Amino acid sequence: MNRLVLISGSSNPGLSSQVSEHLDVQLVDPQIVRFANGEYCCEIEKNVRGADVFIVQSTSSPVNDNLMELLIMIDALKRASAKTITAVMPHFGYSRQDRKVSPRTPITSKLVADLLSTAGATRVMTLDLHAGQIQGFFNIPMDNIYSSPVLLKYIKKNIPMENLIAISPDSGGVERVRHYAKKLKCELAMIDKRRTGKNVAKAMHVVGDVSGKDCVIVDDMIDTAGTLIEGVNALKDHGANKIYACATHAIFSDPALDRIETCDALDSVIITDTIPLAERGLSIDKIKVVSTSELISKAIHRTFNNDSVSSLFI
Repeated sequence: MNRLVLISGSSNPGLSSQVSEHLDVQLVDPQIVRFANGEYCCEIEKNVRGADVFIVQSTSSPVNDNLMELLIMIDALKRASAKTITAVMPHFGYSRQDRKVSPRTPITSKLVADLLSTAGATRVMTLDLHAGQIQGFFNIPMDNIYSSPVLLKYIKKNIPMENLIAISPDSGGVERVRHYAKKLKCELAMIDKRRTGKNVAKAMHVVGDVSGKDCVIVDDMIDTAGTLIEGVNALKDHGANKIYACATHAIFSDPALDRIETCDALDSVIITDTIPLAERGLSIDKIKVVSTSELISKAIHRTFNNDSVSSLFI
């Protein structure tokens, strides 16, 4: 008889707990110990021989610590004779380094894919990859699930639809925004930006008519919020009315929270819980968090039962 074992890493215990409740499966404590020199050790206290194991671990900040912890847990499970090991990574770290942008630079997302396979993962599951082609870096099954169902549900419930327009913050996000515009039955526009350095972007102009309209900027992640605020200012300069933003991964590196809190032109920021929000972020009223736990639970349940998960990709 197949057994489903659910393990929580240390990066997002709140989300793991919610997934456990949805699945009605008790979480297994991996007993992670950190030695004085910073090395990790892991001991799985439950028998996992022949079990289908799912590890919930976002490789968010501190990225390297969380990634190493995940790899060690996978190795421990492989050596404990688990039947399958699925790394459920709500946020896939290093996803922005998916190609060579200049000479002598790494493709680190490919490196992470290789590390996961070598460690012993038999499947990887994530939400909203920064670039879809990263799936091709894996030699094991890789499921890229979209968070759009939960974000769209919140938008439809809390934002008036009559005067709405969906905004792509750059040319690379147009396909994502087209999907949102179709579901929201609204028009779309794009912000033309130029990236002048790492984490530095300058919004140049807006492609499309946003004058007098309520705008929702749709992106996969918000890091320092520099691009977001540049986009908000550009939309305001072009006559936009209310401006909202939604993103799956709230990385929120400094000074993101300061920028969001002090930007009067930005009405609200809708994010998911793929990365736990810091206490200060929870105190900012304009930041709204929606849960992906049910979505992840469905993906785990269908994978465990060998059912199709294709409906979660759209």
